[in-house]
Amino acid sequence: MNKEMHEKIDKVVMWLRDSVQNAGAKGLVVGISGGIDSAVVACLIKKAFPDNSLGVILPIKSDKKDVEDGILTAKACNIEYFSVDLEEEHIGIMNKVSKQLHNKNLFSEDTKRGTDANLRARLRMSTIYAIANNLNFLVVGTDNAAELYTGYFTKYGDGGVDLLPISSLKKHEVYEWAKALGVPNEVIDKQPSAGLWEGQTDENEMGTTYEYIDAFLDGKSIPEKDEAIIERLHRNSAHKRTTPPSPNLDS
Repeated sequence: MNKEMHEKIDKVVMWLRDSVQNAGAKGLVVGISGGIDSAVVACLIKKAFPDNSLGVILPIKSDKKDVEDGILTAKACNIEYFSVDLEEEHIGIMNKVSKQLHNKNLFSEDTKRGTDANLRARLRMSTIYAIANNLNFLVVGTDNAAELYTGYFTKYGDGGVDLLPISSLKKHEVYEWAKALGVPNEVIDKQPSAGLWEGQTDENEMGTTYEYIDAFLDGKSIPEKDEAIIERLHRNSAHKRTTPPSPNLDS
C-alpha cells in the first residue's frame, strides 16, 4: 500500500469513528452484496469499529455466487455478519401491487423490471435500518463517485444511508483500495453488477464504462457518445442528489 493511499484510508476510518460519535451511535452496519464496493466498505467499517461493525447479506432471488462472494468478503475482513432472505417479502409485495394495478387496468408491463429492481433495493434498505435501529448503529452506503454522478443507485434504496465513505473514490480507486484492504480476488475480478437479473451488468445498463466515467470526472477527453450518455444520466438523476423540493408559499 502506498503512503498516500494508506493516509486516505486512515482518514476515512477516523471520519467514520467521528461520525458515529457525533450521532451518539454505537457502530456501523453495511449491506454486503458480493461486489467490490460493499467489500471495501465492509473492510473500512471493520477497521473503524472492530467490535461494533456488522455486515448483512440480503438475498432476493439472488445469484448463488453473489451470496457466496458476500460470505467470502465478510470472512476475509473478519466482520460479524448474517443473512436475511427477503425473497418471500418481495414476491408478496410485487404480487399485491400488481394485482391492484391490474384491477384498475393501470399495470405497465414496460416498467415491471425496473419496479421489481427498485423494490428489492428499498426492501434491503428498510431491513438494514431495522437492524441498525435495534443496535443504534449508522447505515453505511457503498456508492462511489461514478455511481453518484450518474445516479446509478436507487433513490431511498441503496441510496438511503447515513454515511458514504467511498463517494469521493472513482471506480479505479475502489479497485486499488480493495487490493490494499485484502478483498478476495474472486470479488475484485468479477464484473460489476447489481445482480438484478441474469446477465445484468452495471456498464451494459448504463450504456458506458466506468473507465470513461472516471476519465470524464477527471476532465479527460472521452468519445462524444459516452460523454453525452454520462451527461444525460447526471442530468436525469439530479433529483436523487437533492432534498425533495417544496413550494415557496411566502413569495
